[in-house]
Amino acid sequence: MSAPPARRAGFRRTGLRRTAVLAAAAVCASVLSACDPGGSPDGSGVTRNTNATVAVPVAERKAAPDLSGTTTRGARLDFADYKGKVVVLNVWSSLCGPCAAEAPGFAKVARSTGGAGVRFVGINTRDPDTSQAVGFEERHHLPYPSLSDPTGKLLLRFPKGSLNPQLIPTTLVLDRKGRLAARLLGPVDEDALRAVIDPVVREK
Repeated sequence: MSAPPARRAGFRRTGLRRTAVLAAAAVCASVLSACDPGGSPDGSGVTRNTNATVAVPVAERKAAPDLSGTTTRGARLDFADYKGKVVVLNVWSSLCGPCAAEAPGFAKVARSTGGAGVRFVGINTRDPDTSQAVGFEERHHLPYPSLSDPTGKLLLRFPKGSLNPQLIPTTLVLDRKGRLAARLLGPVDEDALRAVIDPVVREK
């Protein structure tokens, strides 16, 4: 015996809602940047960076993988050019609200620390079209280049168990010997960023 029309319509509506929820979950999983990894206490949709920083003692640091490649603007970027510099590596996407929230602080710190031998490099991921990435860089006046990594191949060069990026945004700090010195998961404000960079800059 078939269900009454009203019940069949209810089933269809329920099925559509379930499909929409699953689709949204899939998008969230594939574009980590669009999701709030830990919930935002102020309802802004931006996760605050709490207890997400790992600093590695000098004796325990491991070399970062070679991340040389092509930037969002089509130029070649070779990490060998950063030898002897402290490098701040930020993984971001133009689809990422938290990335946009932290970008002004990154631009400011990048400009103010260049004289101390600090260099910033982005890794843009999840953006299939580099025009999206370039538009983000221009809107936020980012003064540093970003490698184009739409499928995450560069991110896969980080071995498991290392300070590998686990969500978008993630920020890594490399010491002057190219070793992974710190990792910050989630969006980072200016003060937290300086607090991680400054000790590495002071190292001899």
